[in-house]
Amino acid sequence: MAANEPGQPNPSAALTTHDLAVPASALAIGAHPDDVEFGCGATLAKWARHGCEVHHLVLTDGSKGTWDRTVDVDWLIRQRQDEQRAAATALGGTGVVFLHHVDGELDAIRPVRAQVCSVIRRLRPTVVLGHDPWKRYRLHPDHRAAGQLCIDGIVAARDPFFHPEQLVEGVTPHRPEALLLFEPDEVNHHEAVDEQDVAAKLAALEAHTTQMETTHFYKVGDGDPLTGFRDGQRARLAAAGAAAGVPLAEAYHLIVDQL
Repeated sequence: MAANEPGQPNPSAALTTHDLAVPASALAIGAHPDDVEFGCGATLAKWARHGCEVHHLVLTDGSKGTWDRTVDVDWLIRQRQDEQRAAATALGGTGVVFLHHVDGELDAIRPVRAQVCSVIRRLRPTVVLGHDPWKRYRLHPDHRAAGQLCIDGIVAARDPFFHPEQLVEGVTPHRPEALLLFEPDEVNHHEAVDEQDVAAKLAALEAHTTQMETTHFYKVGDGDPLTGFRDGQRARLAAAGAAAGVPLAEAYHLIVDQL
């Protein structure tokens, strides 16, 4: 695999920026329960330890997150919400907002943009984190839509003539200072993390117990599956860290000047 293949850490640390100042507040926007933990969990844990108020926004209900065709879907939806709240707590987060759109059917359309805009205006995050909508070869349609909704919601939240019906007493337009796109097509920023942050990220991921066989591949392969899962996550953090010149890191595409 070429070192500069899309989505891989940039081999030249000189081309990237490193470690934003700890924001006062952060909003991480994910398509499904567990997407935020995979994409930026260690960064959120680091910031929360240093006083950042961390919020999650989950756009879909996670109702397709199983390989078990006999599962009760209503139970699965409730369970995944409980898991997401537990994961957010493991990262030091202060709350989760659920939009409850049907898993696999998320569209970047105006009514959903309005919902994302409203959350940004109400929570007023210093930094927003979300899926990279421009990542090439991304398969899951919800991830593409969630990334588009993230950036569209930011644009709408800052300008008063987008969704003006939201601007009631106490709610005003809001412009975040930075946007970090996780699982990026092109890496230009790294957040260094330490062992405490990695432990929090793993604890958060493991809180998603319904996902261990599906997205976590807990039962796939030889040996102890939990050890293999943890080793795989650590290897990704080590690869990003090597590109940044630190032991462990999470990689992003940072957007500041267009916000």
